Amino acid sequence: MAAVATFHLLRWRNNAAMINALAFDRLRYRRSAELLFVRVLGTGKGSSTAPGSEWGRTALFCLWQTESAADAFITAQQHRAGLRESWHVKLRGAGGHGAWRGVHVPRILQRDQSDSSGDADTPLAIITRADVRLRAWRTFSAAARVVDRELQASDGLVAVVAVGEAPILRLGTFSVWRNHDAMRNFATRRPDHGAVVQRTRAENWYGEEMFARFVPYWSTGTWDGRDPLRAT
Repeated sequence: MAAVATFHLLRWRNNAAMINALAFDRLRYRRSAELLFVRVLGTGKGSSTAPGSEWGRTALFCLWQTESAADAFITAQQHRAGLRESWHVKLRGAGGHGAWRGVHVPRILQRDQSDSSGDADTPLAIITRADVRLRAWRTFSAAARVVDRELQASDGLVAVVAVGEAPILRLGTFSVWRNHDAMRNFATRRPDHGAVVQRTRAENWYGEEMFARFVPYWSTGTWDGRDPLRAT
């Protein structure tokens, strides 16, 4: 049985609770039963994917050996003290490439050949992340703002949040799309995005990168007052 991925977006009642989560969540959960991988993340401002930070909100990405372990973790997260809002989603691997701090997430999730990630009525979730080389940071930051404008205007984008293991250099995005075609149209037909992708490769901006696709098949809670999967 393939591993299960979960993503959690947590909004805190105050900055002290947020700082506590960022500082100690990795230690809290590293020994959780059947946890294969966890990343504790800060988030960008609102839905912007350009570099920046939003106080009062954090995120978690996890890989679990079994669905029952994922369910137990979600239940625990829903009842955390200090939360004002939370959204939790279970994800089935649907392909991708690259690694996250040396862990090949798409490979661990072993794409299910029976998945329906290409269907017109199936939502798709995407995680992109990269370790940006220091020498490329200023160029990357400027390009990210250009790409963000195209992204926000893309038909079929349901929700997006920037995430990061640090305020700079180790950044990524989590996005929900109406379907595979909507995501692919942005990835392949938006000129600024396409030009930036070419530059990242030609100029070797990243020390490590990952692009991973997921089918979100269960969710609970709200993200800015709504469940994005109910809007697809």
